[in-house]
Amino acid sequence: MRRKEKQDSSFPSHGVFARFGGKRNLVSKILEYCKAHPGFDDVSIICEASPQHGKIKEESPRAPIQGYVYMMRSGRRYKIGHTSSPARRHREVRLDLPDPTDLVHSIETDDPSGIEKYWHRRFETKRVRDTEFFTLDAVDVAAFKRRKYQ
Repeated sequence: MRRKEKQDSSFPSHGVFARFGGKRNLVSKILEYCKAHPGFDDVSIICEASPQHGKIKEESPRAPIQGYVYMMRSGRRYKIGHTSSPARRHREVRLDLPDPTDLVHSIETDDPSGIEKYWHRRFETKRVRDTEFFTLDAVDVAAFKRRKYQ
């Protein structure tokens, strides 16, 4: 769908499809539409054969935590990355760095790589070369500490 979106400006963006809450819900809505409107029998057959077709599970009130996005300080620089265990990652990182290293903050999330990319893009102008290290000020650090994701 993303490829089609780039090739055809009239095609809906990925965000439009993401609002359905996943492939299973999207297939269900397409099937519902096809059954209500004649002439879409071929699309109905494809949807019914889809592995996503079937009962839609009740979503839990809170998505399970799949990882963390962390911020560590080493000297005057900050490292932003993602991990399944901030404490373990802190032990690993501090062995590789010459300056004392502190775990500043970690954010629980069900999308660690996506949230990490968000912070990398947000602080892109403060990046140290092509690394995960940034030269941040107190306002940047405070913004990171305030954010909560699920």
